[in-house]
Amino acid sequence: MPCVVAAIAFFFPRLAIILLVIFSDYIGQAYQTVLWPLLGVFFAPYTTLAYAFSINSNGSVSGIYLLLVVFAVLVDLGVIGGGGASAKGRLKG
Repeated sequence: MPCVVAAIAFFFPRLAIILLVIFSDYIGQAYQTVLWPLLGVFFAPYTTLAYAFSINSNGSVSGIYLLLVVFAVLVDLGVIGGGGASAKGRLKG
């Protein structure tokens, strides 16, 4: 079952966040307010999941968990930048 959740989180991170909020307190334990996870759903879903995993597993974002969060930030930036690059390519051709 955890592999299915990981696959959903990888391919559909926003759906994974919504399911975690509805069926568990995993996101609530990592964040003190509602604002940051809500912004994370729209702008940086991989970072939101990585931060929640880091806090719930380690208690802080340090060591290998810091690398995980940095990687998630880079993936989120790549997803955002990739969408703009592909749209630019469609306008030219």
